[in-house]
This record gives sequence, C-alpha cells and structure tokens, in this order.
Amino acid sequence: MLERRQLSVSEAQAAMVNGEFDNSVKAAAPRVAIILTQSWCPQWPAMEKWMRSLQRGGKPAEHEIIVFDFVYDRVDFAREFTAFKERVLGNSLIPYVRYYRNGTLVHESNYIDSRGFLQVFS
Repeated sequence: MLERRQLSVSEAQAAMVNGEFDNSVKAAAPRVAIILTQSWCPQWPAMEKWMRSLQRGGKPAEHEIIVFDFVYDRVDFAREFTAFKERVLGNSLIPYVRYYRNGTLVHESNYIDSRGFLQVFS
C-alpha cells in the first residue's frame, strides 16, 4: 500500500549536511520514494493525482511503499536546497524522484506515471 509523508524541514536540512537522506527516511519501509519538486512544476499535480488514486485504492496491495515529498521552493533555504539537489544529488530537473529498497538507492527518475513508478519497485 502507498503511504505519503511530507519530508520535514529538519530531514531536508540533514540531507544537505550529510549529502544523503537519513536512514530514518530512506529505510522507513522496504520501498521508499523521495520526490523533490517545486510548487509551480506543471507535472507535480499529475503525480499527486495518481498517488492519491493509489492511496484510495489500497495499491499496490503486495508492497508497502512510503513516498516522502518535499516542495522545496516553499522553504526559506530553497536556493541552498536547489544547489544541493543539483550539485550533490546530480539532478537539475523537477520533479526528481529517488527510489530506495531497504535503504539502498536503486533508481532515479524525473516525472513518472503510476505504472512506471510501480514497475521500479516490482
């Protein structure tokens, strides 16, 4: 089943300091996705829509997936976080998705539909 959580400001700041997200985030479940985006991104509402649909439908029934999202243009350190995402994580596009299995990074993408998202975790 898909569960959504907001990445906290302190979790985002810790990632900037450590160069990676903490194990409490990336290993919060056997399958974790972290979505980093900005509020104006035209693809973000489409992703939110299919995530809500999966939540309502109790999908995927065979997997527990936690999705953390962070809309970083709404924080006072947006410029610094953008630099971290682009320079350290190596991705300048949004939305940016990092996929973890048992705390280990297994895939990265930008916009993705629900079918592609679930295939990453298959």
